[in-house]
Amino acid sequence: MPEYTVLTVIGVVAVVLLELLWARTGIFRTARYWIAMAIVLSFQIPVDGWLTKLSNPVVLYNPRDFSGVRFPWDIPVEDFGFGFAMVTLTLMLWRRAEIRQADHDHR
Repeated sequence: MPEYTVLTVIGVVAVVLLELLWARTGIFRTARYWIAMAIVLSFQIPVDGWLTKLSNPVVLYNPRDFSGVRFPWDIPVEDFGFGFAMVTLTLMLWRRAEIRQADHDHR
């Protein structure tokens, strides 16, 4: 299986499990999180589309390293999983730090 595909799947699964089993911030149940992800996506699609367009790519992918599925505008689908994992992990850790600080302040 292609390396980028495997690492993306591992990243997505790891972040989701980290949230559900350790951090437990509840971000997946908040509108704020999903609105933030929609904002990220609204920027990711045009920028990533421009960077990866097959007609004149800025970023080249080795065909052996990813699934070859591109949607929309020639964007490798793995880029969306990678972005999800990266942004979700960041927001989850920030939220966990906020919760810990609030618990500490109330002691």
